[in-house]
Amino acid sequence: MSILSSENVGKRATGRPKSTQERLRAFLKLFGHDETVIILIYPDPDSMASALAVKRLLWKRVRSTSIAYVGKIQRLENQAMMDLLKIPMVDLSKLDPISFSRRILVDAQPDHSETFEGYKYDAIIDHHPKTKKWDAPYVDIRPEYGATATILTEYLRSARIKPSMKLGTAIYYAIKTDTANFERAGIQEDVKQFRYVFQYANMNLLRKIEKSELTLTDLRYFQIALSNRSLSKKGLFTHMGKVPNADICVQVADFFTRVHGVGWSFVSCVSEGELNVVIRNDGYRKDAGKLAKSAFGHLGSAGGHRGAARASIPLEILREEGVRGDTASMARFVKERLKF
Repeated sequence: MSILSSENVGKRATGRPKSTQERLRAFLKLFGHDETVIILIYPDPDSMASALAVKRLLWKRVRSTSIAYVGKIQRLENQAMMDLLKIPMVDLSKLDPISFSRRILVDAQPDHSETFEGYKYDAIIDHHPKTKKWDAPYVDIRPEYGATATILTEYLRSARIKPSMKLGTAIYYAIKTDTANFERAGIQEDVKQFRYVFQYANMNLLRKIEKSELTLTDLRYFQIALSNRSLSKKGLFTHMGKVPNADICVQVADFFTRVHGVGWSFVSCVSEGELNVVIRNDGYRKDAGKLAKSAFGHLGSAGGHRGAARASIPLEILREEGVRGDTASMARFVKERLKF
């Protein structure tokens, strides 16, 4: 089935941007009442809220809708969000996406994960920079948006669907998180939809989610990060060595952005067979995504937004490049690539 190609989903034949109503109509045309739908995500607040919004849009329109995630839910706030808002998600390893008649990818693109690359999609909805033209019947990728949940909120409003308390809270938290309270990203549309869902969000639940950030074990890795830190004119850098999951690097990088006078923070670590590099900046005349791509794009997946980016490089590729696996060699490699 081909409703809209990835080349024209955002514009009319005249070249003018399509309205949300036109986008929504084209999206919903993909699905029949007997369809079984699977929504694939990499679990974080934006992807979970967006998937929940898609599930609501398809309610009573299809036979069934399942949300499946790849990887592990290791960050406490993500686990708390799933539990407190009762988001019905299952590990992708327990499902077979091929057995579903329709597949949707939200808050990601197929090349963001080796697992995602293994499937064909009927719809891709995302706010990250477009990496290539995707061969899918429906593609809505808007890199200027601060959150994919903003796009899906526009869909909900166009469909005249009022979010439930759980969905409203999820979307509110998603936009709040992905824009870093509008310090790192966001446009007028993000602000508009953020204000709209405020009336449906439960602030008590939101506080419970936000307070679920760190364990006592995590403090150990903060100690390692602080001990290994180095400062240059370019910013603050630390290599943390091997960690249980790369999300702790994200937390440290975000923490470093609070240091007065530091425009860039770079945090690297080794986790699950990959070297991960997390980049943050103050957003003033800087582009983290561009830097990540230029420094690491030829070695693995790399990219992001102006204020936040990430690169993941398989360790076998580093070995082929002659990079030894010890902590000092890894740190030196990252610094050289970043010209730190």
